[in-house]
Amino acid sequence: MGLTSDEPVDSVDESTREFAMHKAIKRIFDFVFALIAIVALTPVWVVLAVWIFLSSPGGVFFRQKRTGYRGETFEMLKFRSMYRNDKADEQQSTEGDPRVTPVGRFLRRSSLDELPQLWNVLVGDMSIIGPRPHMLQHTEYYSARIPGYMRRHDMRPGLTGYAQIKGFRGPTPKLEDMERRVKADLEYIDKFSLWLDLKIFSLTLWRMLTFKL
Repeated sequence: MGLTSDEPVDSVDESTREFAMHKAIKRIFDFVFALIAIVALTPVWVVLAVWIFLSSPGGVFFRQKRTGYRGETFEMLKFRSMYRNDKADEQQSTEGDPRVTPVGRFLRRSSLDELPQLWNVLVGDMSIIGPRPHMLQHTEYYSARIPGYMRRHDMRPGLTGYAQIKGFRGPTPKLEDMERRVKADLEYIDKFSLWLDLKIFSLTLWRMLTFKL
């Protein structure tokens, strides 16, 4: 929230109350939006589910444990975009990854593989906007190497976030790649406002529609 030790107590209390109110409004919006989106997009879910099921052996959904709000573990949902493999829970996907199915490439390019996370938003595991949730192994690895890393869990993880619209998405082969992403996540938390969420949401939607996300 950008508070300093020189600010009056009343100012700090007011800022804290405003922050809490904005988070409450954010949660209400998340619930209503996710519920409406799930119902409205049911035909899309059915078509994608059938397409995935017919395209390669395996289930329609991919479930993976991720680090969430306040460091709690939750099970994140995605449409399956890879062939069955033993490294899905520890190895990030890379450009031209042979594990990705032809259907999966389209799902990833369009970000439609993330649609099931609307359920995570509905039940409160995630938010529409927030730092992207990382695999448990990555949380353990990077928290020991990047100062302030765990503070990114002060907000619910999001379907999209500030780091993503700034271009810090995809594989992070170098430590500097993750450092830039974490820096953007912490900047979002410090600048958090409903207006910023609306900006991130609008830019994400535009990039999805233009296949630039």
